[in-house]
Amino acid sequence: MNTYIDHLIFGIYPYIALSVLVIGSIVRFDREPYSWRSGSSQLLRRKQLMWGSVLFHTGVLFVLFGHIFGLLVPIWIFDTLAVKHDWKQALAVYGGGTAGLISFIGASMLLHRRLFDVRVRAHSTFADTGILVLLWLQLAIGLATVPISLGHMDGEQMVRFMAWANGIFTFNPTASLFMEGSHWIFRLHIFLGLTIFLLFPFTRLVHMLSAPVRYLWRGGYQIVRSRRSLSHG
Repeated sequence: MNTYIDHLIFGIYPYIALSVLVIGSIVRFDREPYSWRSGSSQLLRRKQLMWGSVLFHTGVLFVLFGHIFGLLVPIWIFDTLAVKHDWKQALAVYGGGTAGLISFIGASMLLHRRLFDVRVRAHSTFADTGILVLLWLQLAIGLATVPISLGHMDGEQMVRFMAWANGIFTFNPTASLFMEGSHWIFRLHIFLGLTIFLLFPFTRLVHMLSAPVRYLWRGGYQIVRSRRSLSHG
């Protein structure tokens, strides 16, 4: 029974979540391009928004790229480069833990602002608040894995997660077997992460796919006042 549930959650669910992430984002961009933005309540409690946003985005970018690099790079590449698993484990625990804490502080500030400021709450949708709560929980669970990881600094458990992630992206039908015996908090962390991917196209998170990139090809602009407007001024 446990093997079946593991296969369902860690063998099938990842493909459902990633498919919805990709297809849903494309469909939303095609049908609702004007909703492809983060939305704004920046005029309300702006100082807390600024600090919370900077801390959250700075930390979460390191966490995101750390997860991508740490899980999806094939194990044989690290072995070829003579990167020991305990080194990689130490970087993940201390570097990832620090970035996660920074992001968690920022997310806590943003969530507090959204829940306890009456004006901000009035401008928020259920999806806005819900996805922020899920991100806060995901960061909290991620930080809770740090003490457990400190007890497995040999990197053996991380190698299993890497094998699972690589198995998913190489369509290995037995990828879920790598999750057997792993601590429940890691399993919950992965499940919630997949769920965030599933919900991604239906929330304001979609702006992450384009906001940092669009400035690369957007030309500069200059505001020019005509002679007529100057003469009337």
